Amino acid sequence: MASSPTEPFDVGVLGYRFIGAAHANALARLPMFFEDAPAVNRHTLVGRDEEALADAADRLGFDNIATDWADAVDEVDAFYNLGPNHVHEEPSVAALESDTPVLCEKPLAPTLEAAERMRDAAATSDALAACAFNYRFVPAIQYANRLIDAGELGEIRHVRGRYLQDWLVDPEAPWEWRLSADLAGAGALGDLGAHTIDLARFLVGDRVGEIDRLSGHLRTFVDERPVEGTDDTREVTVDDAYTAQVEYDSGAVGNFEASRYATGHKNDHTIEIHGSDGSLKFSLERLNELEVLTGDSRGYETVLVTDADDPYGEHWWPPGHVLGWEHTFVHENYEFLCSVRDGDPFRPSFGDAYEVQRVLDAIQRSDERGEWVRLD
Repeated sequence: MASSPTEPFDVGVLGYRFIGAAHANALARLPMFFEDAPAVNRHTLVGRDEEALADAADRLGFDNIATDWADAVDEVDAFYNLGPNHVHEEPSVAALESDTPVLCEKPLAPTLEAAERMRDAAATSDALAACAFNYRFVPAIQYANRLIDAGELGEIRHVRGRYLQDWLVDPEAPWEWRLSADLAGAGALGDLGAHTIDLARFLVGDRVGEIDRLSGHLRTFVDERPVEGTDDTREVTVDDAYTAQVEYDSGAVGNFEASRYATGHKNDHTIEIHGSDGSLKFSLERLNELEVLTGDSRGYETVLVTDADDPYGEHWWPPGHVLGWEHTFVHENYEFLCSVRDGDPFRPSFGDAYEVQRVLDAIQRSDERGEWVRLD
């Protein structure tokens, strides 16, 4: 493909279920609200089941379908790899070797070795390689990043992050690919923990550095689950929950955890940052709000991040007319496609995602050894 695609961009997407639909929705919304966004043609949808794929392409607005990703990567101006974790590596590397820009879902890969190969492919390609950590593009998180960058919190001392869901509480919930180490790499650690580790890097990485050492613990509560539509069961080979204590280069400390067994929590992604001069708290379940304590205040102030001068606010509704989870994908797609068009860097890059993968790998090693480990 051409190294500098002209508009409209032909976009190819691997995957059409949950996350694929979220990105297709975002691509459709872009021209309605972001007048300076590149024009996009939803060109090719890639999947394995041709009949289901054709139905999805019609519903999601794609012109073509392909049952082999190799038929798409050279034909489009940008390739979205939204498949399960075990198919992140090969299609993404192939696209980058063809100098086709890639947006790959998180975590970057199921293993550190695969993530390293993807990072290296990005480093030698002329194309942009981005990892889809969509929570960076929540307006309240962008607002928090501005406060921290401006020094409003002072010296960062504590980072706390948790991601709690409860969709596996029922032991009869069916087996799926996210419960396989071969297909997913990790369970709650990779699926949810990757988001939290990346969000912490985005918010405070410039002030505390990388994680120097950590202690991690993984736990699986249900060892096997029924296979839907059969009388069989399959082994669960990933963690259901993790916890980790970390120490940063600066001496700041952190605590992270995630669980898919947290009864009563549907999608509770929370992060807290505490500094010498202030603190902030964010919860995805109240994603338009940021709890902020700065200066001489005796308590937290709830800031509704929906004004026109707030991040992305000018593109949406009047103040107080809140946004939702799906809007994070609109913002992410806007930034990615503008970066491709303009030749600008994009973060999180494959390099950023590799650093997250190093932390995930270290947590697994710590659990296996039963001791603190340093990141190499």
